[in-house]
Amino acid sequence: MKNHEMRMKCIEHIQNALKEHEQIVIVVSAIGRNGDPYSTDSLLNLTEAFSKPTLASDLAAACGELIAAAVLSAELTEVNIKNTVLHSEQTGIKTTGEFGNGVIKEIDTRQILNSFKHTNVIVIPGFQGMNHTGQIQTLGRGGSDLTAIALCSALHASHVEFYKDVAGVMSADPTIDKHCRKLDYLSFDEFLPLLDTKRPIIQKRAAIHAKKEEISLYIRGISETVQGTWIYPS
Repeated sequence: MKNHEMRMKCIEHIQNALKEHEQIVIVVSAIGRNGDPYSTDSLLNLTEAFSKPTLASDLAAACGELIAAAVLSAELTEVNIKNTVLHSEQTGIKTTGEFGNGVIKEIDTRQILNSFKHTNVIVIPGFQGMNHTGQIQTLGRGGSDLTAIALCSALHASHVEFYKDVAGVMSADPTIDKHCRKLDYLSFDEFLPLLDTKRPIIQKRAAIHAKKEEISLYIRGISETVQGTWIYPS
């Protein structure tokens, strides 16, 4: 999502997914990384008062994904892909726990399923849900990954596809080991230890949830044409 060029590659993948699967849910993360104007870190650095997770800091942090969802939706419409954005209580994602590290309690899929009567593409901002008082609550660093996996489970979808800035899951951290190789297939027991790094390819909590729910994952590079990595339940 970091720039128009990357989003056009994303849209190409969406077009291909529509041909293969007919109906898809797209979960977006914020645009860019720290230093970019709409990244999560940049939003949280707007004031030192956001240094501790609170209702206010979660509201600010969630704006990154909301902006990303609006941008992608508009650009999909420009290339004649009919879509709708669902956000806040519309997603049915209900959370509990602490601000900054919320837990998904349940997902009411009725509005998502009803939206599929009108469009085959639904865009949802990741990283967030709503608690019992109706306040936005974020799901921890990398929480968009958890959003996608939890929605897959709730909707009984075929699998989750992740588009990253590497070709797939590597045998080691590529920023440390230049000779690491891409892995084509993994079990969750093989995959989970690879997430114990400073920058895991997906959120470990999300991967643990996928293992529990027996959800297949496909992780590939946004700019790559080669096969990525499949993670299958044992």
